[in-house]
Amino acid sequence: MQINESVAVLTGAGSGIGRALALLMAEQGCHLALVDINPALLEETAILARAHNVRVSEHPMDVSRREAIAALPDSVMAEHGRVDLLINNAGVALGGHFDQVTTEDFDWLMAINFDAVVCMTRAFLPLLRQRPAARIVNVSSLFGLVTPAGQTAYCASKFAVRGFSNALRLELQDTPVGVTVVHPGGVATGIATSARLPAGVSDAEKARELDRASKLLRMPPTRAAEIILAGICNDRARVLVGNDARILAWLERLMPVNYWRLIPGLARKPG
Repeated sequence: MQINESVAVLTGAGSGIGRALALLMAEQGCHLALVDINPALLEETAILARAHNVRVSEHPMDVSRREAIAALPDSVMAEHGRVDLLINNAGVALGGHFDQVTTEDFDWLMAINFDAVVCMTRAFLPLLRQRPAARIVNVSSLFGLVTPAGQTAYCASKFAVRGFSNALRLELQDTPVGVTVVHPGGVATGIATSARLPAGVSDAEKARELDRASKLLRMPPTRAAEIILAGICNDRARVLVGNDARILAWLERLMPVNYWRLIPGLARKPG
């Protein structure tokens, strides 16, 4: 995949890995159609990216709204005239054991983390097929490889992204469109601090969860972006971001049912 002078659609571009990817790709000459639910953060990313003399369009929208996604390709084509790369990066988190999580919160997470990936792919695949070489990049998670307690909703969404991506890759293997699935480990973004928690969770319990997350989320987003972009440029089918992702991916293959016995923290009980 040649990044220079290509056009990329990137969701979740307002912060974290999304912003870091946007700036790294802009530095390498990639034109950008940036998507985020937060217009202010989106504008900040766009201003920083434009400093690299590339075309940048801003598309503030909620990716859980299917009608907004359906209208996005026309807006992007009006600004850029083509699309070479689609990066489905937007995501949210939801803590709590299954019987603590409401149906509404579970559906909210699935709509953003998985349904939006499917809808964005459906919307942009016809345009990607028109290019001599194109790629779809779907960001899963370390929790698309392993399944800790307290993350039923998040794991369901990220395993779905993984399965969708792997099957789609096979379906597109005789076309110009490649598919990459990304599994970031502990990257220091705001996803943990902005995660929804079930009603009734005490302030002390929230503090414990945030402290635990801060110890696990250590890789700078800029480094994660470098690893992801290297995987894209080398047409990698799967990108593992961080030693934690690589080690747990190996452990899950070695002990697909009982790996949690070696990492008891993954099977912790609530409270």
